Amino acid sequence: MRYSRVYIESVGYELAPIVVTSTELEQRLKPMYEALHIAPGQLETLTGIRERRWWKPNTPVSLGAIAAARKALQGRNITPQDIGAVVYAGVCRENFEPATACPVASALGVHGAAAIYDISNACLGILNGVLDIANRIELGQIRAGLVVACESSREINEVMIKKMNENPSMELFTTSLATFTGGSGAAAVLLTDGSFTPARRPKLLGGVNLAEPQHHKLCRWGIKSNSVENHVPYMQTDAVAVMKHGVELGKRTWDALLKELDLTTEQIDKVICHQVGNAHQKLILQTIGVPLEKDFTTYEFLGNMGTVSLPVTAALAKERDVLLPGDIVGFLGIGSGLNCLMLGIQW
Repeated sequence: MRYSRVYIESVGYELAPIVVTSTELEQRLKPMYEALHIAPGQLETLTGIRERRWWKPNTPVSLGAIAAARKALQGRNITPQDIGAVVYAGVCRENFEPATACPVASALGVHGAAAIYDISNACLGILNGVLDIANRIELGQIRAGLVVACESSREINEVMIKKMNENPSMELFTTSLATFTGGSGAAAVLLTDGSFTPARRPKLLGGVNLAEPQHHKLCRWGIKSNSVENHVPYMQTDAVAVMKHGVELGKRTWDALLKELDLTTEQIDKVICHQVGNAHQKLILQTIGVPLEKDFTTYEFLGNMGTVSLPVTAALAKERDVLLPGDIVGFLGIGSGLNCLMLGIQW
């Protein structure tokens, strides 16, 4: 898919306020570590993540999404009446219904002739939302749209800490390790047709999506119902298999993206990967032939914030002058399912 009139007007983000180090998590996991004779420091050693963020207890995810959206709109010549769609794309949502996009749109003053809805696709949610909005803009249906998300790792982390200390086993430690890579934050991507101001902004060139849904059981996060009153959150990940099949799928998607946009790997100036950890980052970049110095990472101090990791990382890269005007930038998204979505952007 290619686009000719879609621009990334801005990216707003909100970081959760509480910093939680890997050392702190391991201190809370001390009963399990002692029972299984696990040496402290494994969490950071295995993932490269030294800290991540948590929201305060009972913080609604819509509040984080609203804060990020307001930052994306700040200083822009765009009113709520100009927004033709608000898409909430986080894994974490407030209710089965209504859509979490509804309280976000309400707080922003978006109503009337606007599409307001949720989509969900693991860590690819925001990228999928970007394409939904881009399609509407390219077709001339709307002039501007917002994709928002807010993720919270605190709740599942606390559930898993309790479970692992009460029932320590090496199998549980292995399948739950990825749970503790999670971070918390919010992001909002504002897309337009470029007609609001003459200022330069990043242009969406196009994207490619490939799927291998036969691997849908490799990484799961959900609710187990033991009874009408007892609903228990759980998260399980076969990290080795996810990496193996995810990287293979990523390579095919990367090759398809270059073909779709008529580019070579050498013509890609920078890349922003989904933030999983150091092992994943090094393997995917090595596999697609992109030097490490072309990438920018945040997993070390923000962890894996799910859908918001990639846009927040891109925003920070822009703030630090890593992404420069004219750069051809690849957004590399790989999510549970397995699904892979990569975008090409001219910054």
